[in-house]
Amino acid sequence: MELQKIHYDFNRTGRSMNDLKFTTCGDYLASQQEVQRIGFACKYMHPDQTQKKKVLEEIQRPLNTRSTTVQWLNRQTRDVAEERLWDIMVHNIAAYKRLIEYVGSLPPELRMVRLGSDVLPVYTQRDWSYYWQRPDVIAYAEKEFAKVGDTARALDVRLSMHPGQFTVLASDNEEIVDRSIEEFEYHTDVIRYMGYGKQFQDFKCNVHISGRKGPAGIKDALKRLSPEARNTITIENDENKWGLDSSLELADDLALVVDIHHNWCREGGEYIEPTDDRFKRVMDSWRGVRPAIHYSVSREEYFETHRRDVRPNFQKLLEQGHKKAKLRAHSNYMWNDAVNDWALSFLEYSDIMVESKCKNLASIDLYKYYKGKDNELFEQDVRQEQASPDPIII
Repeated sequence: MELQKIHYDFNRTGRSMNDLKFTTCGDYLASQQEVQRIGFACKYMHPDQTQKKKVLEEIQRPLNTRSTTVQWLNRQTRDVAEERLWDIMVHNIAAYKRLIEYVGSLPPELRMVRLGSDVLPVYTQRDWSYYWQRPDVIAYAEKEFAKVGDTARALDVRLSMHPGQFTVLASDNEEIVDRSIEEFEYHTDVIRYMGYGKQFQDFKCNVHISGRKGPAGIKDALKRLSPEARNTITIENDENKWGLDSSLELADDLALVVDIHHNWCREGGEYIEPTDDRFKRVMDSWRGVRPAIHYSVSREEYFETHRRDVRPNFQKLLEQGHKKAKLRAHSNYMWNDAVNDWALSFLEYSDIMVESKCKNLASIDLYKYYKGKDNELFEQDVRQEQASPDPIII
């Protein structure tokens, strides 16, 4: 079976890891100020999604993480379970590196990616957390994650993570807060292994406010986080209780992320502009580091007859019978040109993380729209960026 060449091996470029373009996080941060980036979240998708499922799985598997469950592990003998965790760790760290190499082969404006959270499964689970503290496991993780971080800095790829919905730092339940801090510190351990967390926002680890205590609860939780966690944490406005105004209460404490789709949903269809004073305060919260925003749009099937050159009107959609919950859901692609123009107006001031079902395919599609290029010209750009004459075939 012939599989498409999709990324290159950094070690085959003729450069050694001693020739890294950025040798410190400070150099890396400085480089990021110079490029306007569009990124995607967590998972690689092959451009030809019409292929058979097994073919796609074989192509995509090397770049995507895999996981396991507590239930499965508990049914196995200790030796079998630990062997599975080791195999998953080896695969997942390598997948991180391959994904970053793929992103690093794209034009500079596309060199941003959110890494998946399941790289070290069951890390904070009571019965299995011991495994990740074994000296041999830590030694392997430190060594291999360091290569991942070196590769990202060498290829000038901006990285982030996003702990899941059960990380509720502002909960009024102290047990939930304790567990949430453990979960955030797990992400911080991964970030630390990769050589980040040394400076303010050399890596973005984003959570929602969530929880009944709101901004005050986040401030309390910050006091309990490690220095590396405080350097990397960002807070995002949500589409329900804690909107942008609530986030702004934390502007002096940490960096803020504006999710412009969440804001659109929560504020009844507001298309906030980059010139808005609230966004200026968000920019200030980054203390000179280039900010990042999140961008998504409602799913395509709700707009089959809607013109691409007209922004959706939230209130009219509600009057037509659309439910708020469904309008919050992410689309496959960034299908509306008028909304894309609005989102891209932020690019002068902030990088854009595309949150969509079609992952890298959607971010590339938005990039093509931004550049006004056709597919052939875009592919020429990609080929020019691929420094290796001998790409890996996976």
